[in-house]
Amino acid sequence: MTARRTGRGLGIDLGTRRIGVAVCDSDGKVASPYQTIERHGDRRRDHRRLTELVAENEAVFVVVGVPYTLSGGDTGPAAGAILQEIDELRMALPETCQLHLQDERLTTVTADRRLTEMNVRGRRRRQLVDQIAAAIILQTWLDRHPSS
Repeated sequence: MTARRTGRGLGIDLGTRRIGVAVCDSDGKVASPYQTIERHGDRRRDHRRLTELVAENEAVFVVVGVPYTLSGGDTGPAAGAILQEIDELRMALPETCQLHLQDERLTTVTADRRLTEMNVRGRRRRQLVDQIAAAIILQTWLDRHPSS
């Protein structure tokens, strides 16, 4: 297990229609849902917004979810598309911001269950599900990579 720098980080759930964003505290202990970005059909524009969020939050790292197949580390078509976008996002981020990958299998399902338990419906649910999925991605990564 590799140590990481202490500091704020963003969790990102790259969806086809929306991007869920989560943020963690400066000690890198607790992830919280933060924002949902509606896709514009222009990845560069979406990535610029993510870069703005990195700056606004003074994030030193970003954790992006990758939808590996249920059998493990295999990458199917969905993961391949996300990995391609992650390469583009990496180029948009400041050099000082570390980018990490995290398995995101079933995060949206888990987020959806939490919202069902909370009786959240409609438009609010669609906005929150991506943020909560991003928070799960980020929290899972934080728990597995203690700060230095």
